[in-house]
Amino acid sequence: MPDSLPTRNGGQILVEALRRNAVDTLYCVPGESYLPVLDALHDVPTIRTIVTRHEGAASNMADAYGKLTGRPGICFVTRGPGATHAANGVHTAKQDSTPMILFIGQVEGGFIGREAFQEVDYRQMFGGLAKWATEIDSLERIPEIVAKAFAIALSGRPGPVVIGLPEEVLFGAGAVADAEPVKIARAAPEAAALAELQQLLNTAQRPLVVVGGTGWDAAACQALRRFVTANNLPVAASFRRQDLFDNRDPHYVGQLGLGVSPKLAERVREADLLLVIGSRLGETVSNGYTLIESPQPKQTLVHVHPDPQELGRVYQARLPILSSLSLFAAALEQLPAPAQRPWKAWCESARADYLAHSTPPQAHPQLIGVDLAQVVAHLDQVLPEDALIANGAGNYTVWVHRFYRYRQARTELAPTNGAMGYGFPAAIAAKLCQPERTVVCFAGDGCFMMYPQELATAVQFGAPLVVIVVNNGMLGTIRMHQEREYPGRVSATELRNPDFVALARAFGAHAECVERTGDFPAAFERAQAAGVPALIELRTDPRQIGPQVRLD
Repeated sequence: MPDSLPTRNGGQILVEALRRNAVDTLYCVPGESYLPVLDALHDVPTIRTIVTRHEGAASNMADAYGKLTGRPGICFVTRGPGATHAANGVHTAKQDSTPMILFIGQVEGGFIGREAFQEVDYRQMFGGLAKWATEIDSLERIPEIVAKAFAIALSGRPGPVVIGLPEEVLFGAGAVADAEPVKIARAAPEAAALAELQQLLNTAQRPLVVVGGTGWDAAACQALRRFVTANNLPVAASFRRQDLFDNRDPHYVGQLGLGVSPKLAERVREADLLLVIGSRLGETVSNGYTLIESPQPKQTLVHVHPDPQELGRVYQARLPILSSLSLFAAALEQLPAPAQRPWKAWCESARADYLAHSTPPQAHPQLIGVDLAQVVAHLDQVLPEDALIANGAGNYTVWVHRFYRYRQARTELAPTNGAMGYGFPAAIAAKLCQPERTVVCFAGDGCFMMYPQELATAVQFGAPLVVIVVNNGMLGTIRMHQEREYPGRVSATELRNPDFVALARAFGAHAECVERTGDFPAAFERAQAAGVPALIELRTDPRQIGPQVRLD
């Protein structure tokens, strides 16, 4: 070890490793188990520390950061209860393929195995939830383990890494050399695979492109769009990946997920060639593996994915292609368009079906309160090109995904694992990360109440987003299933809510309640002009359980 190396404690060594890997923001709830890290951050102004009011919110914010930037979202929580709270965001990052690193304080190494205060075996707890779960067992290995964490979080199919930090490692001191910033290798499509794809496209009659997954950037999305335009192909987005392809483009035909158009679902079944780029074709996208059957689909399947462990895991594709999505999109542009493209009418009718499905229907004549379809349609008209829409989980999201037309990559923040409460913390993270953009969050009354205390975080750190709380006084998704399975036997799905306006104002936010559809545009203008976090409560009809489905 060179004599010139300074003596530093574990917290300082760890924070330097983060700085070297271009970390500019981290999310946390402070804990005594990682005090040396907090102290080291005091001397590194290039890393912004966002203190949340709940560890679940912190991990969701880290996931949102990972989705927006393509770099790992960093989260620190304390041992035991802090770790269990933060597990929510780890599950989201795993199923959503989001790069993320969760650091957790741990008890002293000499106490492990005695069920010490707040002791948890993180390898066991997160072993099936994260891409990698480990603990740093010595001061000297901090740079090595952190570098490996970045590499795993970003390589192949991105995902979360969990690292335990024993107290003696953080509080201990020594002369330790730093590691170089991590470089990530990317797989490129083989020439033979591209040639076979060209042959399959030349013989197709009813092709359909399905886009999804993570690892896209603006250049890749534009390359994909040029390929689609040159070949006049219809494009569908997988669940909550609608922002990967401009919904206003004449080739976009809808989303495969909750609330899928029946006509689009049938079109997937009728397709003779599916070019699936990035999507895992999970349960939601495949409608319980019925639209695309496992293990051998009826359609000719070309499956492109950056992770070799995903290819062949659920589906036996006719042509599996291992490639990063950005390199594959660039390669697509080099393929010559087929001389004959017999799917012109197929593409046009798919687009017409999408336009009909995504146009708000007439409100039910007995509708009371706000028509959510008209609210979403208004935002679709007035929001800027790069506006970001965030949401959590619940039936209210069906309106958002159906009637809002996403324009650009990274304008949709939504959990594919269906995590309630995700939208509001994610929206705060988005506004803090990219303050120049308009950020709007949709949340149901049940969804918002998962993390309402994060209004304090939004106010404290200056995140003037707008959150729209859709209040129907119940857990709508569960009530819908309940009425289907046990008609008329309402149990555990009714909600008694607070005064949302008073609650938001108590935190220092702008807030108002809208009870009529026509009052929303002016209320939204006032919320945007407030200059502080804003909440708009929408009173909606509890009987309107979907855009065209009523409980009665």
